Amino acid sequence: MSAPATGATTRTAPAAPAGPEARTLAASSADRMVAAQPAQFYAAPKDKIYRTNITSGLGGLQYVEYQRTYDGLPVHGGDFVVTTNSGGGVLSTSVNQTKELKVGTKATITAAQAAKTSRAKVGKVDTATTRLMVLAEGSGRLVYETVVSGHQKGAETKLHVLVDAKNGKVVQTWDEVRDAAAADDKSHFHGTVDVATAATSMTDSSRPGHQCGGQNGSAFTGTDSAWGDGSGTNLETACVDTLYAVQKEWDMLKEWLGRNGTNGNGRGFPSRVGLNQVNAFWNGSYTNFGHNQANNKQATSIDVVGHENGHAIFTNTPGGDSGGNEKGGMNESAGDIFGALTEHYLNEPQQFDPPDYLVGEEIDLVGQGPIRNMYDPSAKGDPNCYTSSIPNTEVHKAAGPQNHWFYLLAEGSSPTNGSPKSPTCNNSTVAGIGIKKAGQIFLGGLQRKVSAWTHARARTATIAAAVELFPGSAAECTAVKAAWAAVSVPAQSGEAACPAKGRG
Repeated sequence: MSAPATGATTRTAPAAPAGPEARTLAASSADRMVAAQPAQFYAAPKDKIYRTNITSGLGGLQYVEYQRTYDGLPVHGGDFVVTTNSGGGVLSTSVNQTKELKVGTKATITAAQAAKTSRAKVGKVDTATTRLMVLAEGSGRLVYETVVSGHQKGAETKLHVLVDAKNGKVVQTWDEVRDAAAADDKSHFHGTVDVATAATSMTDSSRPGHQCGGQNGSAFTGTDSAWGDGSGTNLETACVDTLYAVQKEWDMLKEWLGRNGTNGNGRGFPSRVGLNQVNAFWNGSYTNFGHNQANNKQATSIDVVGHENGHAIFTNTPGGDSGGNEKGGMNESAGDIFGALTEHYLNEPQQFDPPDYLVGEEIDLVGQGPIRNMYDPSAKGDPNCYTSSIPNTEVHKAAGPQNHWFYLLAEGSSPTNGSPKSPTCNNSTVAGIGIKKAGQIFLGGLQRKVSAWTHARARTATIAAAVELFPGSAAECTAVKAAWAAVSVPAQSGEAACPAKGRG
């Protein structure tokens, strides 16, 4: 990543993203840079680079996303992001590749052979589609990607399997399905609320794409817009809780983080309740919520709903959600972080679900209280610190280091506001900057995410975000670095320097 520019002197990022003119300027200047400096993006003679999306963020920042093909084949891992200011000035880049691609594109095995290998990874297969592509690994690897939809041990799966097109061996897998284990509308967790649905349907016209219903995918309907009975087993009530949480997360994204909707472009995703599992998940298209082990509460507390829609945000930022356990753990952590942000934004009183940094404590999923603890992950048996074993750690446990980093950034190691103390891996003392700023910096880092996402890359990206969102202020950048060091993610080559001195 190139060093970001510094300039203006305000400390507080504006509350709204820039308009269409800034997007147009961003596209033009980013396209010019890509054309003028191909070596910076490891462009090969057979590459075709194309722009896929522009997302507006706080402070007028624009995140311009690119993908590429190689000799006509799609490239997995060929993605990169160019960040500009509202005037179109390029501030920084985030590039996934580390080398120019140079690979043969003639397969040795057939697509049918690759599909057979891939289908064997799933217990009950509903559909499978296969395509030839290039994996941006070193100078490139020719692979078949098969997407296998079905069920594994009774749970829904949408498994991507990459098979080497030369030797037939499985190279990489990832699952799009992400799980949690994980004032006339009566909710179970929030009392009587108003979820502002359509007159006779549990759809939210002010937040396009959001609706809630049963397992058939249709929104619940009724004779009026008064929903639920407040019980822990009523599915209409579960939809009240779900829509209420989704609406608060949507509002938090807009008011605190400057994001337009769950997908970043003004739309969200439908939700389903009544899943007959002790679980909840996001599958790339919708969120789905089951119940706790005691079967007396639905898994629709605000942090769990925020978590599953947090996966949707992670999927719909550059680089998507493909990858191994390290990125998978960071995806799980992202869900926890967005859940905590939503809880703190809502800021409910003690009798409901007051803001904290625990995950799932209200639903008591398996009778053991919260499923994760962000200020001390080890309290639930998860790692507090990054080590070389994290890339091979089960994804829910691998959420520990980034969850811990976020808490330290937001609250510090010894908060004075009543929040719990948090241990550090280097015995340092970290000063927090508040959850709102921490959320802005975290999302600013996700806007630079590339397909091979790691804690080291997240450190570099969030430092760049802090410098660009709070130009001229050292406090935010210094806190980001200190929090990463406190979870054993060290300084990286090329990371931005903090401003020499801050204001106020």
